[in-house]
Amino acid sequence: MHANWKWLAGAALCALAAGAAAQYPTRPIHIVVPSAPGDGSDLTARLISDKLAAVLGQPVIIDNKLGAGGVVGTEFAARQPADGYTLIMANAGSHAINAALYSKLSYDPAKDFTAVALVSVSPNMMSVNTSLPVKSVAEFIAYAKANPGAINYASGGNGSSAHLSAELFKSMTGIKMNHVPYKGSTPALTDLIGGQVQVMIGNLPPMLPHVKGGKLRALAVTTLKRYPGLPDVPTVAESGLAGFETVAWFGLFAPAGTPKEIVARLNREVNAIVSQPEVRERLLGLGMEPALGTPEDYTARQAADIAKWKKVVAESGAKID
Repeated sequence: MHANWKWLAGAALCALAAGAAAQYPTRPIHIVVPSAPGDGSDLTARLISDKLAAVLGQPVIIDNKLGAGGVVGTEFAARQPADGYTLIMANAGSHAINAALYSKLSYDPAKDFTAVALVSVSPNMMSVNTSLPVKSVAEFIAYAKANPGAINYASGGNGSSAHLSAELFKSMTGIKMNHVPYKGSTPALTDLIGGQVQVMIGNLPPMLPHVKGGKLRALAVTTLKRYPGLPDVPTVAESGLAGFETVAWFGLFAPAGTPKEIVARLNREVNAIVSQPEVRERLLGLGMEPALGTPEDYTARQAADIAKWKKVVAESGAKID
């Protein structure tokens, strides 16, 4: 009899879960952004939130929870109920680099989350303060070697893609630079423009307006192919560092255990939104390329990036400052 009660209780819980998934959503959905307003994750979340709210029939609220290179927001999201009402607009830093860089985290960026939908991918861009007397990657390397330790590089925080991209650059060139982490790319770019730091290899979207406005000088992008929106800006790889590649990505994850029906629904809706011509045009204007695919595709990308960054961390000796 006791075993029967257990079985009945389990069956009842499954039925309740199935019913909740079928009715989803019945209240507002929160998207955690583990970075500052204006960062790539924030821009991506705000771009799709209103359209997602329209198709789901519930408000979609953006919650910026920044700090520690995405650790603060990711930790918060990992602890939320797996019911589809809390999502996170993750990025390569929060959900791949941190797994490689931090020896101890209170969560596992892979095991504690389930992939929902990749939204966009983007190169990082190597940009310098306009007063720095360099106009190419080769000139930058020569200047850095002639002035060892004189260059400070900015990042949006420890564990961000800007942090590891610069560490990979240091490792491949043998130059010395000092890391200055900020709480997001917006304050980092403010100091880069002001000259408090000299260089940043950060996400292209928040940098793009400053480059186009002449406030920063772009030296290169970090993908193996040139970015279509900046055809005159070379890649780091073609500038003398063969094989150099870092790719930023932005997409939704949910806490592990979120019902598959809810994940599948969100994946369909996000793919449909990203496929809309006006959304694709807006993403391209922000310096991102639209991405489509299944949750399984996104999981595979995350796993490949975690493996890649673990190798970069081991080879570069990168540490949390």
